[in-house]
Amino acid sequence: MRLTSLKLDSVHDLLLAELRDLHDAEKHLVEALPKMAEAAASTELKDAFTHHLEETRKHVTRLDGIFENLNEKPGGETCEAMKGLVKEGEEFIKAKGRPDVRDAGLIGAAQRVEHYEMAGYGTARTLAKRLGFHDIAKTLQATLDEEAAADRKLTSIAEGSVNPAATRMAAK
Repeated sequence: MRLTSLKLDSVHDLLLAELRDLHDAEKHLVEALPKMAEAAASTELKDAFTHHLEETRKHVTRLDGIFENLNEKPGGETCEAMKGLVKEGEEFIKAKGRPDVRDAGLIGAAQRVEHYEMAGYGTARTLAKRLGFHDIAKTLQATLDEEAAADRKLTSIAEGSVNPAATRMAAK
């Protein structure tokens, strides 16, 4: 929830709103990823979640640097979308049943998060470019590239091991 009413008088205001949303989203993810790693049965998936946790912490630091560069504060925004995505992911963390099937669910939940983040970072990057903040745009692009790589890694894990294991029993 926003502490104050959203006021968009300029594209700069919109960029700040996007950046604040991303900052809060990343903070939610820093809390969620250890739980996802703990819930994962696949060692490869655990490692992917743990690796992305370290990247996510760097994403928060990068965003802090962007706010400092802009002489702005990162707070004042709650990313309701990420809260919802994390809540959905928690359903898979708590799910009973076959661990390989739960892992497939965790991957789907994590990929929904990655796609949300990619949309946000792409939007913020484009706005930063438009405003002439080329260094900020490069920083946002670096994070966007890492989010896309995390998504590809999750797809690789799903297609390479988790989904075949999860569907093996269904084929019998």
